[in-house]
Amino acid sequence: MNLANFAGQRWLGLAICCWAIVCPWEPAKAAELARFNQTQVHMGVEFEIVVYAAEKSLADQGIAAAFARIAELDGKLNDYNLESELSKLSASAPTPQPVPVSDDLFHVLSKAEQVASLSGGAFDATIGPLTKLWRRARRQHQLPDEAQLKEAFASVGYRKLQTDSKQRRVSLHHEKMRLDLGGIAKGFAADEGLKTLAKSGIARALVRASGDIAAGDPPPGEMGWKVGLAPLNPTEEPTTFVYLKQQAISTSGEARQHLIVNGRRYSHLIDPRTGQPLSGRLSVTVIAPRGIEADALASAVAVLGPEQGNKLIDSCPETSALMITAADDGTNVQKHASARFATVANE
Repeated sequence: MNLANFAGQRWLGLAICCWAIVCPWEPAKAAELARFNQTQVHMGVEFEIVVYAAEKSLADQGIAAAFARIAELDGKLNDYNLESELSKLSASAPTPQPVPVSDDLFHVLSKAEQVASLSGGAFDATIGPLTKLWRRARRQHQLPDEAQLKEAFASVGYRKLQTDSKQRRVSLHHEKMRLDLGGIAKGFAADEGLKTLAKSGIARALVRASGDIAAGDPPPGEMGWKVGLAPLNPTEEPTTFVYLKQQAISTSGEARQHLIVNGRRYSHLIDPRTGQPLSGRLSVTVIAPRGIEADALASAVAVLGPEQGNKLIDSCPETSALMITAADDGTNVQKHASARFATVANE
């Protein structure tokens, strides 16, 4: 997953090509709580906040605070905004000395560094030069120039990014590095929106950022927030559901974003280790305690593939995943579930 359209796409356009769908639920059984929801566009995608509250004024106040927090993060983590903290950090590469950054940016970069290490570079926040080239390729309907790809690939590598937790400083070790938080920032923003709602006294809430969802306590009388997992074909109805309670879910896929040249399909999902798009069709859904983790892990698993991806998921506590794969023509559809997925799924 990547942040396009912060001024253009994977923050405007579809952040991820297949997404989890919040399903209809029964009316609240507790008469004193009513359902309220609002939507806004941030990070190039639609954010939706759904809450149960005793009064509309309480709901409006909490939702406004949550959207303000999400907008704040958009301004910091947007790689399309040249004035964002992230863009200014990228522009300083190579950093002559470690650069102090905000708590928010440091937290996201630290988590990105952690997932990159766990996945052997399958998730990589330094992928910006490559995503920029492949986005242009999709717009122009032609493959990137090989020399440009080689140059961009030389700037990518998670070991070129270093964080210092004691000093809260960041170092970038290549002059043409460009950070892209599209595979992690929306999940973090959903987490922070949910946290802000809780501080406002609203516990029964859900924050959806396209394919990233963070859920708090469930609707009154329900076991959880019912979420349907979109199938590989985005025109089909979901057949697999999960019930979320104090959990997050993220889906990464390429059904709606890809490039076809000379009959060959090129995914918008890029392997940072090779600089090349993934082959075949796929959708990856990850359920984790927090959105920041679900978002980054979904990106990593998509790159790693079923076997290595599920090994990664099984090594993470309270985390499960489902990968659906198919050939370019849509045949040979297969489901690959992690060890814990059966305990959370309802098919």
